[in-house]
Amino acid sequence: MPTSPNPLRRNEASRRAILDAALQLCAELGYGRLTIEAIAARAGVSKKTIYRWWPSRGAVVLEAVDDMATTVAKFPDTGDLAADLRTQLTAVIGLFTPPKTSAVAGLIAEALYDDELAHDLRERVIRPRIDAFKRRMQQAQRDGQLAADADLDVALDLIYGPVYHRLVYHLGMPDPEQLHTLVAHALRAFSPAPSKR
Repeated sequence: MPTSPNPLRRNEASRRAILDAALQLCAELGYGRLTIEAIAARAGVSKKTIYRWWPSRGAVVLEAVDDMATTVAKFPDTGDLAADLRTQLTAVIGLFTPPKTSAVAGLIAEALYDDELAHDLRERVIRPRIDAFKRRMQQAQRDGQLAADADLDVALDLIYGPVYHRLVYHLGMPDPEQLHTLVAHALRAFSPAPSKR
């Protein structure tokens, strides 16, 4: 197995087949039972091809999740902050469902024991989505929908924390009504002060 995979030598059709196979197998078997051998067989490539481009199954799934999240969990800006948050949270919840076969949940679990994967997950997948959240919230501040001094790090924790809490403790993902209540309560904490007359 090469010590440093070279992503510059990738064939795009093979790359796509490998990423799709990894996600399909996670959905069928769960992340814990996923192997490079199974990914290679499903994608119609050799194990050597996969190891030439990625150092581990975690790296393959991470890239697949990053590609998927870029498409599925975009942050909308319709002008209605609460609706946009519900739309985005619904997409995030979809990435975790069902938790036992979710590629994202599997990566999060493995990242607890793999520092390099944890770093890559944070920098490639999580931080860019946090940045998108903050840009959307800053626009809401400029539009007067949020207090100008709202602490956006606290807002992030209040809005997304409950979803991860429910994931970790197997409490079930929020349904649309629960999501509506969650967003309403979180935004209430950051509403602009009423103007004094």
